[in-house]
Amino acid sequence: MKFMKLGTRPDTFFSNESVRSVCTEVATDLQILVGDCLYQLHKFPLLSKCLLLQALCAESGCGGNGGDVIELPGFPGGVEAFDACAKFCYGITVTVSARNLVPLRCAAAHLGMSEAADRGNLAAKLDAFLASCLLRRWKDALAVLNSTRHCAPLCEDIGLTSRCVDAVAALIASPAALPAHSSSASPWWAHDVAELGVDLFWRIMVAVKATGAVHEKTVGDALKAYARRWLPNVAKDGIVVGAADQPFDGAGNGGDGGNASVKQIATRHRLLLEKIVSLIPAERDAVSCSFLLKLLKAANILSASATSRAELVRRVAWQLEEATVGDLLIPSLSCLSETLYDVDAVAAILDEFTLRHAAAPPPPPVALAVSPDDDNSPARSGGHRRSRSAESVGFDGAARRSSSAAPVSPDALVRVGRLVDGFLIEVARDPNMPLDKLLAIAEAVPDTARPEHDGLYKVVDTYLKVHQEMSKSARKRLCRVINCRKLSDKACAHAAQNELLPLRVVVQVLFFEHARAAAMAGGGHAAAELPGSIRALLQSKSSGSDQEDDAADRVDEQRLRALAAGASPGDDWSVEGLRRAASKIATLRMKLEEDDDHDGGGGDDEEFARRQQAGLARSASLRFRAFCAIPAARPKRMLSKLWPLARGVTTERH
Repeated sequence: MKFMKLGTRPDTFFSNESVRSVCTEVATDLQILVGDCLYQLHKFPLLSKCLLLQALCAESGCGGNGGDVIELPGFPGGVEAFDACAKFCYGITVTVSARNLVPLRCAAAHLGMSEAADRGNLAAKLDAFLASCLLRRWKDALAVLNSTRHCAPLCEDIGLTSRCVDAVAALIASPAALPAHSSSASPWWAHDVAELGVDLFWRIMVAVKATGAVHEKTVGDALKAYARRWLPNVAKDGIVVGAADQPFDGAGNGGDGGNASVKQIATRHRLLLEKIVSLIPAERDAVSCSFLLKLLKAANILSASATSRAELVRRVAWQLEEATVGDLLIPSLSCLSETLYDVDAVAAILDEFTLRHAAAPPPPPVALAVSPDDDNSPARSGGHRRSRSAESVGFDGAARRSSSAAPVSPDALVRVGRLVDGFLIEVARDPNMPLDKLLAIAEAVPDTARPEHDGLYKVVDTYLKVHQEMSKSARKRLCRVINCRKLSDKACAHAAQNELLPLRVVVQVLFFEHARAAAMAGGGHAAAELPGSIRALLQSKSSGSDQEDDAADRVDEQRLRALAAGASPGDDWSVEGLRRAASKIATLRMKLEEDDDHDGGGGDDEEFARRQQAGLARSASLRFRAFCAIPAARPKRMLSKLWPLARGVTTERH
């Protein structure tokens, strides 16, 4: 650390209890009270260099030992600073370094020790030493800047703080100061700057960004280092653990009791968080999405301003594909919501992400337009429903678009779809999770983000297990988010035996699985053999009213259950079992053709052809319909009844 010595005379000051004087043959004629210490000095050396003492002596008319005492209350730097200024006036040696330069400079400014009082005065010498030596060295410049917080108002008035901030920013931006390689993830200067108070840190970062010489990713790393140093850690359940010391002056416990101290600390942390948010660079990859979501969690806990939370929501949506499910689990601390996690914040993020996806070139106006009539359709090519929960974080996503957001690649869109499904699986375990909010989040993602709906099926299955008291209409609403065409074989096998799913969903799963199996076997025409009325029932999306849907479901269920009466418990209703059943139906048709050939003559050929084209097709379709749609809650024995049913239909047609 550099230092400077002023004056050449030896130290002749001495103390006698609370009185401090100078050893000389000339009697003292000036008394000055600084704090609790009384100085007995001489007028000539002090008044010749201090404009303040000149004015005070002229005003009070003091003189001699019996004169009045000049009081200097609230002297900057205290007794030590005044003692050094007095020694400078007597020519006694004074050592100046980065540790005591700020109080000495503030004391010199307060006493008026400028060039107007005397040439080569203390203030000018300190300024020259600061500019030529201390501000050119990293450690010294930081030490000087850090010491300005003790006399912040006066340092601002004399421009000392601004000079130090500009010098530190220049050292950071200097190419010679930046090492070519660094073993730490943070920049070499981040840990040193992180020890400063939040106001000084904010000013340095603003100055660094203004230079344009430091990469924005480096600025983001410095912000992360500062947040780790001062912001409290937020646990998964929202509890603040391991809170760090306060980056503020006088951050200890005050005299207002424990409650006032906690409120004060929370207020200071909120100010710190808002300043960090305001410093986040505009570049997309300057900070990670995980870091942004941690800031959003802290913002919820500290009740940060709506502007800060809206900015965090926008930035998270900008790089949402980088997040993990754990990052999205934001604890809910709102007294208006009983949910474990803040789903409104996630809905606002998805709302902004939807705007980003919609703004990506080329624009897809047809895919983004969703008709109200198609509200119940689980398969909308490129369409989506918009979230309606952004108001809870003070951010209206529909009113603004991120002009700087990068387009969403197909791969990123799929990652977001998986991320949202994973988040929904976690929140579906919450008994207090409302169905409307769950559906709003599930439908906020474009349909192209989900090549398969296995994740959505897990969400539905988890929610049904936790909320078994749901009504039939609510279960139907929940299941409409699933597109049965996009379920894998494993998911179809599970859904076919899921007793919690509505009957209509099980029918759809089995129908599409049969159509898929037929297509794989080269029999793509098999699905077309089903009569139009049955296909309409299986593919129905409940376009009528809820009362009509419930009545139709009851009739269908009664008919299907009547066909299943009296079956054996050994039937196989897995996906592979269904494929074998379809093969058996084809075998039955071949046997029926052989029987008709033996029983009928030449005049019966035309009748046989007619039955072959119409009657048997309808019979096979009805048998398959009854076979597929039996509720999973009861034993299925349709395989043992297929042949008698087929013979009965044939007899009736004869």
